[in-house]
Amino acid sequence: MNEALRFATNCIHAGQTPDPTTGAIMTPVYMTSTFVQASPGVFKDGYDYARSKNPTRAALEANLAALEGAAHGFAFSSGLAAMDCILHQFRTGDHVVLSDDVYGGSFRQLDKVFRHLAIETTRVDMTNLGHVERAMRPTTRAVWLETPSNPMLKVIDIAGVRRIADDWAKKATPSGGVRAAALGPLGEAIDAPILVVDSTFASPCLQNPLSQGAHVVLHSCTKYIGGHSDLVAGALMTSDSGLAARIKFVQNAVGAVPGAMDCFLMLRSTKTLHVRMQRHCENAMQIAQWLERHMKVERVIYPGLPSHPQHDLAKRQMRAFGGMISVVIRGGLEPSRAMLERVKLFSLAESLGGVESLIEHPAIMTHSSIPPDARAALGIADGLVRLSVGIEDVADLIADLDQALR
Repeated sequence: MNEALRFATNCIHAGQTPDPTTGAIMTPVYMTSTFVQASPGVFKDGYDYARSKNPTRAALEANLAALEGAAHGFAFSSGLAAMDCILHQFRTGDHVVLSDDVYGGSFRQLDKVFRHLAIETTRVDMTNLGHVERAMRPTTRAVWLETPSNPMLKVIDIAGVRRIADDWAKKATPSGGVRAAALGPLGEAIDAPILVVDSTFASPCLQNPLSQGAHVVLHSCTKYIGGHSDLVAGALMTSDSGLAARIKFVQNAVGAVPGAMDCFLMLRSTKTLHVRMQRHCENAMQIAQWLERHMKVERVIYPGLPSHPQHDLAKRQMRAFGGMISVVIRGGLEPSRAMLERVKLFSLAESLGGVESLIEHPAIMTHSSIPPDARAALGIADGLVRLSVGIEDVADLIADLDQALR
């Protein structure tokens, strides 16, 4: 982030200058697959092939890096493609400590794809830092967490987890191990744990994990960064030059990059991220407070409520509490199903973070890939409903929930 400018200004200007050819204030959509070379191997500003580099994507990556206070930003075709890029940094036998409450697709990628490549995973409740410490092994190469988590909205102490990762690296090798800043080419294995934080639910507007100790931050840009339910994309940001070089290599080699039009749409969206997030947060707080008083609601999970187990940590670690609410409906599956079928303004759909309000059933929809016993252990009950609160008039949203619950 440009330290001379505040977040809202960086949302609109970072990484973007008027087009030098025409003066267009919006970054052009460079719909091209290749670039003309002046001589074999001689090309302008690193542009030879659009998978490797595209001017629209370059502007987006600079913008996203600025919003996270990072030195380097990388855009991908989805959040899971971004996750795949990080996991490709590891080797057979490497170990990942994973927060227990993660998006079902993230769990599926580790459990069904990379486990076949002999990358091992231990899932722990990271709200207890002791669990993280006990899960570390000599082969641990990453500690991977979501905060707030999906769908139980756990808030995890980023700085506390980083301290554990650093302490473990010192114990594992007296010299302190190879830190992220000293990572070499992709051919050299990572031999000290890196901290990866999926900050999708917060967006760069509400928290910046790099400033709290993360080595790399991940976003599903499909959600709040895109914000309009019209694109699928992901991003990684880091301030570590060695790690950035490795990410860049895999990004180009695997090729899971977004097209120029999706990059343009994200640049359009980041310009309003700060004002959208303010309304998401305001609406969610009012709805969470209303739901907590409703007789048909057993429990409301929202970091902004004093009843949330990590409320004090959320106040320290986040600038506001986000637009996501999880609710346990009394009576279990049938009452929750009836509610989901009756809503009118809330749309029954997967995903989140758009300007319109969405509602879903994690056990049946977003987290169905997690085994039933594991879901039950996490608290993902049949009565659990997840709300992505949009930016509509909050009185209309409350009225819709009221009629659906009645």
